[in-house]
Amino acid sequence: MATIRHAEVDAVTIGVGWTAGILAAELTRAGHTVVGLERGQLRGTQNFLNTHDELRFAVDHDLMQDPAQETWTLRHDLRETALPFRNLGAFLPGTDLGGSGIHWNGQTFRFHPRDFTIRSSTIERYGKNAIPPAMSIADWGITYEELEPYYDRFEYMAGIAGKAGNLRGHIVPGGNPFEGPRSREYPVPPMKEAQSATLLSTAAAQLGYHPFPQPSANLPQVYTNPDGITRNGCTYCGFCERFGCEVGAKASAPVTVIPVALATGKFEIRTGANVFEIKHDGKHAQSVLYYDAQGRVHEQPAKTVLVTAFTFNNTRLLLNSKMGRPYDPRTRQGVVGRNFTHQIVLGGSTFWADKRLNRYMGSGANGTLIDDFGADNFDHHGLGFIGGASIIFQNTGARPIQQTSVPDGTPKWGAAWKDAVRTWYDKQSDIVMQGECKAYWDHCLELDPTYRDQFGNPLLRITFDFQDDDRMMMRYISGKVADIMRASGATKTMLKSELAAHYDTTVYQTTHVNGGTIMGSDPHHSVVNNWLQMWDFENVFVVGASAFPQNACFNPTGTVGALAYRAADGLVNRYFKKPGPLA
Repeated sequence: MATIRHAEVDAVTIGVGWTAGILAAELTRAGHTVVGLERGQLRGTQNFLNTHDELRFAVDHDLMQDPAQETWTLRHDLRETALPFRNLGAFLPGTDLGGSGIHWNGQTFRFHPRDFTIRSSTIERYGKNAIPPAMSIADWGITYEELEPYYDRFEYMAGIAGKAGNLRGHIVPGGNPFEGPRSREYPVPPMKEAQSATLLSTAAAQLGYHPFPQPSANLPQVYTNPDGITRNGCTYCGFCERFGCEVGAKASAPVTVIPVALATGKFEIRTGANVFEIKHDGKHAQSVLYYDAQGRVHEQPAKTVLVTAFTFNNTRLLLNSKMGRPYDPRTRQGVVGRNFTHQIVLGGSTFWADKRLNRYMGSGANGTLIDDFGADNFDHHGLGFIGGASIIFQNTGARPIQQTSVPDGTPKWGAAWKDAVRTWYDKQSDIVMQGECKAYWDHCLELDPTYRDQFGNPLLRITFDFQDDDRMMMRYISGKVADIMRASGATKTMLKSELAAHYDTTVYQTTHVNGGTIMGSDPHHSVVNNWLQMWDFENVFVVGASAFPQNACFNPTGTVGALAYRAADGLVNRYFKKPGPLA
């Protein structure tokens, strides 16, 4: 069957989610033509009306990648034989227009200034011996100060609701005193705080910690952004996580940046387009090859190729296209696939016999949290680990199937279990410890030598497991959570303080997977420069969390958005005016 060849455009995006939407909006407004290739289908807010169907969306994963069509393999160390994921579990990559940005919670943070200089900052404060020899943490090749204007761009575009804690170097009461300096206040005030979060944040404040409202992409009120896009306020229906938003209150690419790009007439979206290769001459990308819904092969030539899919797909596509030097964990040579990280997460529940908390009312981000034990915000001397975790007092809405919790000791089924559900359903609150995930030399992404997808292309092999540093970090943080639980006066508590023996693909962690195409200042140790331009292919930009050298203790979307705006700036104002390396 002959390949269908299309006319050349200025840029092609591989995937159409947050990063592609931002790039398309900025490039098309500057007069450039862009084609977005999306393997899923189009879905808008009208598709989510009256769809509080937990079985369909939260259990059967209607908005997410189908592992029966394309999956991954996992091994815990280099000695194991990797086996395929058969079901989604530890993470939930999205599919369809908007990607994971459709079913996310909306929790939107900036990383700490220290996160971008983690290696040099750790050595400066604690010495080289504080970094275990097996750990491969790396500076990002960019500073918080350089990225701050782009954080601001993303927050005002998306309408992030929150309270500043550091305005131009001045600490502001009510916000996060540990955050980096902001140039201005959030565009929207915080969401209404959940009652369950109030009980725990009050206890944390009594212990001397600094609670602040979760920064949220779920609007508490009608908002019009600088692009003229108006969105409705949140109804606190409780169906954010794993669901699309029927009123458009939750920011996503289809309700913010994609309409801006489409309005220019220079952006074309093709759905059912499954990209499998980038064609190149060894120095420049020339075109993108993809299968359509009928299995026909198409070729889309472009002056620039923007790799804007999920972390796994970005890395796998480069490897399958033989672009960049594949990373070999045994020799520690190469770069594509290096520094895979996820998130280190534990949690607990508190129960109050004398409270009604209206748990069914909530959003993906109307809790509170403390950052006193995040990053390097506390002294690590003598603790035996580096990094930390945010402690989140969370109410994301109580889905009746998956988020019904009962105290320890309750039977798993039967009349006693039903009685416990009736007793405790609306009297329970959750605490989540969201920890940093540091990079290790052995943690990586490679092409699997055995397993292939439906098109015959190798699957991506993940090598990852929990490490001693992770275990010590979470034991320490869980001790602080136990103190908060006791101070809250809860009737009953449950708390996990130990990580599992091994990383478990069946237990949800977060969808915050990172690395594989990491950024940096040295082409020998990174895939892209700080504009997210490949060192080896100057007309290829790889944009997304795959660029993170390691993960912080916050959700990644704000940083992904900021990096996308910076990449767009580099493309529009530098590369398209004078093609060549930007670093």
